Amino acid sequence: MKAITVRNIPPEVQKLIRERSRKKRLSANRAVLDLLLDQAGAVTKRQPRLHHDLDELAGWWSEAESRSFDEAVALQRGIDEELWR
Repeated sequence: MKAITVRNIPPEVQKLIRERSRKKRLSANRAVLDLLLDQAGAVTKRQPRLHHDLDELAGWWSEAESRSFDEAVALQRGIDEELWR
């Protein structure tokens, strides 16, 4: 089957699709396919079943947040030569 048209998707489901698409950096189509595969418990060669039960806890950082963290940690990685004499 090449295509299916789904009508009257509830707003809360649309929101879920958009959030998953944004968080995983997927197209809306791929996000819908992943949700369908996940809910069906399907495993395919192209899309093996992965566990994402901790994704909401792990989250992700933007480039700016990552840079800010790296800069803060860099200060702690320095070696104080006076302490090693």
